[in-house]
Amino acid sequence: MNPFWTTRRTGLFLVVVNLPIAVAPPVFTIVGTPTTPPTEYPAVIPIALGLLLAALEVRHSMAAARGDRPAGWQWTLAAMAVLAYLPFVWFGSPWLDAQVLLAASALMVVPRRCAVPVAAVPLVVTAVSSALQAGPEDDVLQFGYMVLSGILLSIIAVALYGAARLVRLVDELQAARTELGELAAERERLRLSRDLHDLLGQSLFAVSLKGDLAIRLLRQEPGKAKAEIESLVEVAQEALRGVRAVTRDEHVASLPKETDGAAALLAAAGIDARIELDLPPPHELPDRVHATLAWALREGVTNILRHSQASRCAITGRTRDGRYALEIVNDGAGDGFGEGSGLAGLSDRVAALSGSAVAEHTGDGRFRLSVEIPREAT
Repeated sequence: MNPFWTTRRTGLFLVVVNLPIAVAPPVFTIVGTPTTPPTEYPAVIPIALGLLLAALEVRHSMAAARGDRPAGWQWTLAAMAVLAYLPFVWFGSPWLDAQVLLAASALMVVPRRCAVPVAAVPLVVTAVSSALQAGPEDDVLQFGYMVLSGILLSIIAVALYGAARLVRLVDELQAARTELGELAAERERLRLSRDLHDLLGQSLFAVSLKGDLAIRLLRQEPGKAKAEIESLVEVAQEALRGVRAVTRDEHVASLPKETDGAAALLAAAGIDARIELDLPPPHELPDRVHATLAWALREGVTNILRHSQASRCAITGRTRDGRYALEIVNDGAGDGFGEGSGLAGLSDRVAALSGSAVAEHTGDGRFRLSVEIPREAT
């Protein structure tokens, strides 16, 4: 997984966000303000102090963007406090804004329960100092100036903290999108695996069954052998069309078609089948219910043909107690019958419709597959 914010992009973004605030104290110190003259110290001194202060702030921001705290954050925060307060002795009020960076860093690295009180200290100090040095002489106006200064400084500090959090949230969002993409790909892989298993299991067995039958009939009854071969070709072509439809997620199982196919295959295998379906017509069934019942019939018959020595089979479908029910019972089931992955896939299909699929041995070599789906399923 590649994060949306690379280390280079994160650093560049945070530098751009912090730069306007970081350059303000050195610039005001060098050029002066309407109420204070330019500093008498060499310009390189406030510039160097400002760059150092900005570097520590960006370091804290980078760590907050990663969701952690930098090593030795207590010392770096203390260094920022020194850089914010000590130059004030020499440069005066133009250096006040440096405390905004200190407050933003406190929000980023100080433990959450103490972050706000610690960050509030430099903001209050800056607001009070600004009001005393640059505000009007009237007490009420001076108090209002102090409040407005505090609000403005708080907004700036929170904005710097928010920039670091924004990077973190965007990274988490990108990670979530990547995970969702992986889950969607895995879900599609499982769908293809399940549908191909259900589709090809019976088709391949039908090809094998008809091929064996054609070989046995080839010498004695060539006409019937030819008919079986033609039927085999039709089954193979139908399977090919089904595979193409499954890969495009367009395959829709048909209950009447599966019923006819099951009857033909069971008869060809020499299994006495009794099929009684008293279900609503396909157009009256919800599409997903109709398709799921068709898949259930296909999977049940495939299991009988491939994994049992059945001689009799009963397939019944009806509506009872507000549920669509399909039941397949056969004899000749061994101990391992009914343990294939196809039944697990069928259970997933039925569970998606709030239904239930029960596969169990009932004694005397009999096996029962029962599927029930609520009528309100969609």
